Amino acid sequence: MSTTNGQWYPPEWPERIRLLSAGELTPVTPRRAATVLLLRDGPDGAPGGQDGEHGEQFGTNGEGGDRGGDAAGPAVYMLRRRASMAFAGGAYAYPGGSVDPRDERMVAWAGPSRAQWARRLGLDESDATQAQAIVCAAVRETFEEAGVLLAGPTPHTVVADTTGDDWETDRLSLVARDLSFAEFLDRRGLVLRSDLLGGWARWITPEFEPRRYDTWFFVAALPRGQRTRNASTEADRTVWIRPGDAADGYDRGELLMMPPTIATLRQLRPYGTVHDALVAAVDQDLTPVLAQARLEGDDLVLSWPGHDEFTKHIPGTAGESEA
Repeated sequence: MSTTNGQWYPPEWPERIRLLSAGELTPVTPRRAATVLLLRDGPDGAPGGQDGEHGEQFGTNGEGGDRGGDAAGPAVYMLRRRASMAFAGGAYAYPGGSVDPRDERMVAWAGPSRAQWARRLGLDESDATQAQAIVCAAVRETFEEAGVLLAGPTPHTVVADTTGDDWETDRLSLVARDLSFAEFLDRRGLVLRSDLLGGWARWITPEFEPRRYDTWFFVAALPRGQRTRNASTEADRTVWIRPGDAADGYDRGELLMMPPTIATLRQLRPYGTVHDALVAAVDQDLTPVLAQARLEGDDLVLSWPGHDEFTKHIPGTAGESEA
C-alpha cells in the first residue's frame, strides 16, 4: 500500500494482475450492491439543529468538534471496517452491501418510478425490477448498518424514530435474512421513499479481485428525528465527518479508504449544504468506473479512468507499488 496517503491496496493485487494479463485468471462476475452517503447539516451538524445523533464528530483537525454553518459544508456518516474483515479491513466506508434477491419483491413505493430509476442507474428500462432491487438494497442496508430508515407511513412522510426494541428485533431479522425487506415494510405499513435518494456514482471492483461488486453510490439526508448508531458487526467505529476533513485525513495517511470512497468524498467537498449536494446528484455521472491494468515493459500500471490520483506503477521485480 502507498505510504503517502491512505489508499487501500491489497498486496496480492500485482500477482493477480499478472495472472489476468497472462490469461490464467478468470474474472469473477461482480455482485450488484448499493451504498449510501448519509448527510446532515445545521449549526451543530444535525438536521434542523437537532442533536443526540450517535457517532463521533471531527472538526477541521480530525478531533472532536464541529464547525457548523453552510461554509463548513455537510457532514457524512462513515464506518471503519474491522481490521479482521477479509475485504478492505480497517478502511473507512459508507453503509451498504449486496443486493438480496428478495429485494426484487414488490414494495409500496414513492418517488421516481422504477423505470425512471432504471434509466438513472444506467440500466435498460426493462430492468425496472433490478432498479428497484438496487434502491431497496440501498435503503435496507442503511437501516441494517446505521439504524436509519428512508421510509414512512405515507408517500410524503418518514418514520421519526427507529430506536425501540421492536425496531431492533426487525433489524436483526433483516441482517440474518430471516425477514425480507418487502415483508418488513408490509408488516409495518411503510412506503419506501425512493425520492429521498440521489444517484451519485457507480464503481465496479477490478477484474483481478476475487470479491467483486458492481456498486451504486447514493446520497441522502438523515431524516429529522432519526439517529445513527453503529449497528453493523462489520464496523468497529463510526464518525460524522466533513468530506473535506476526511479527504485531508486520507491525504495525510491517517484514514484508510478504497478509491471509490475517497473519490466520492472529494466530489462532495464543494457543496455547502445537504440540499446543495442532493440537487447536484441529478447531474452526477453514473458511468461505471472500472480499474484498468496495462504492461509497460516488465512493469504494470494500474489506473482508474477519470481518477488519475489512484494510478499505481508496479515494478516487475517487486510485489509492492510505488507512490
